[in-house]
Amino acid sequence: QVHLVESGGGLVQAGGSLRLSCAASGSIFEINAMGWYRQAPGKQRELVASSTGSGSTNYADSVKGRFTISRDNAKNTMYLQMNSLKPEDTAVYYCNADVRISGDNYLWFRHWGQGTQVTVSS
Repeated sequence: QVHLVESGGGLVQAGGSLRLSCAASGSIFEINAMGWYRQAPGKQRELVASSTGSGSTNYADSVKGRFTISRDNAKNTMYLQMNSLKPEDTAVYYCNADVRISGDNYLWFRHWGQGTQVTVSS
């Protein structure tokens, strides 16, 4: 019973900024990797940015220099600061997290949020 909830999406003009949040709640013992993905209409879901439990980050080439992923581990929350937005960034943005629900074992499960729409107008 782990829930991920994204927020912060919306409509913005090209060149503008948005900050997405992903809050994890429920039976969480530990969170390792977290990531942001997006899916535009008619396209496959693609990785936007990811963050390991140790803090290493990775970005899609298309967003490098414009997007920044960050985490507040005390709040089990991840953020995506999106600057210099372009119409091609329009998509539903999803977060995921690799969660361990018990300290009695080392079983990890990947959970997904429901997504938040980001629309960038030209």
